[in-house]
Amino acid sequence: MTKKNIEHIIELSNELRWQIGDDFHDNLTEGIYADAANIVKDSVHTEKGKKRFRLDSKIDKIVTSKTFGFPIMFLILGVVLWLTIIGANYPSSMLANLLLDTIHPALKSGASSIGMPWWLDGFLIDGVYLAVAWVIAVMLPPMAIFFPLFTLLEDFGYLPRVAFNLDNLFKKSGAHGKQALTMSMGFGCNAAGVVATRIIDSPRERLIAIITNNFSLCNGRWPTQILIATIFIGAVVPSSFSSVAALLSVIGIAVLGMAFMFLTSWALSKTVLKGEVSTFNLELPPYRPPRFWKTLYTSLIDRTLIVLWRAIVFAAPAGAVIWLISNIFIGDVSIAVWLIDSFDGFGWLLGLNGVILLAYIVAIPANEIVIPTIIMLTVMATGISGGEGAGVMFELDSVSYTGSILMAGGLTLLTAINLMLISLLHNPCSTTIYTIYKETKSVKWTTVASILPVILGFIVTFIVAQLWRIFI
Repeated sequence: MTKKNIEHIIELSNELRWQIGDDFHDNLTEGIYADAANIVKDSVHTEKGKKRFRLDSKIDKIVTSKTFGFPIMFLILGVVLWLTIIGANYPSSMLANLLLDTIHPALKSGASSIGMPWWLDGFLIDGVYLAVAWVIAVMLPPMAIFFPLFTLLEDFGYLPRVAFNLDNLFKKSGAHGKQALTMSMGFGCNAAGVVATRIIDSPRERLIAIITNNFSLCNGRWPTQILIATIFIGAVVPSSFSSVAALLSVIGIAVLGMAFMFLTSWALSKTVLKGEVSTFNLELPPYRPPRFWKTLYTSLIDRTLIVLWRAIVFAAPAGAVIWLISNIFIGDVSIAVWLIDSFDGFGWLLGLNGVILLAYIVAIPANEIVIPTIIMLTVMATGISGGEGAGVMFELDSVSYTGSILMAGGLTLLTAINLMLISLLHNPCSTTIYTIYKETKSVKWTTVASILPVILGFIVTFIVAQLWRIFI
């Protein structure tokens, strides 16, 4: 085939594309299903008065209706997240007591008894071990609860109804309806959400889902949101409404993340990933009793433990880096304090500070260690009492004491709000970045997915900071 013929075919296809219109695929699909329904109607006969009662249809009329579909969907997701957050408190506390309060001192005593040099002791135990321990204590329980619950909903047959409900919104943003499922999975873990994008057949729409999945507030970021909202947002309202205000602010951040997902998906679909939204043909499966034990096993092995292992692999070197920058000095100042001072000016423009910026740089492997890192760096930078030494991450049992340390470090209501925003709009963790590369096999798109949220975070926090200083 000659070049001229190829050009003619391309030109002809473009002309036909605009002639058939944007709704061609939708109309074609509707026609196919209408014809299929007519064939079934003419071919299948039932005895009068003995038509089967379809419970599935009765349920679908409710859960997929325009009136009740979205409220039910948000209610179920809210219950799952509430069970995850509340239910994870107890096992997380038990793991923290075991790994941080029992094993860590025992390791320190053992290292001292054998005469291990202080720097090796600090590097391995206070750095590497503590980072891994924090990730396990904070990350494992929520995932062990969220993923089984999410998989049970999938096995029951409800999740395809969620995709059905959200299909129109995602279609308007240039994305695929199945992205609703990957978005929901991202609330548990963004890396798992990225893997879940395999259910999207279109490479373009799958790439959009991968790039924007970081806007789902994962379980590693929920503790940060809840803690900061409790300390700062709850303090600006009467004490009787403080819990409600904190809860609403966290929900607001999660909803804002969904808004950024839609906005970014739309922008990508109109620019670098321009293309036509593929037709979403979804046959709603019948409702069925979940296979509890099989679901529990597969969700724990295939999702929880694999993702946790990847997080541990990346958290270990992060802990080492945190300890090193806290204990290597330039003159009389540690590298950590020097970097904090260097970042303070840029942090002020964003309504943040050098401690927060440095914490998010060194804690990129795992969101779970951000708060312990912020508290440790705050104690280092201010010289206030607290902690167990330079580079030793820690948290406090008392929320009020944590608040006093953060306030002593210069955190204000503006800083707290922008900390919640930057917790939402920042680079994915190392586990997610690695997973993005594994799924895309592209350095370019992995870089885009990693940098795009950071750029948005800087823009949003800068605008909020300037408006705050002008009007408040």
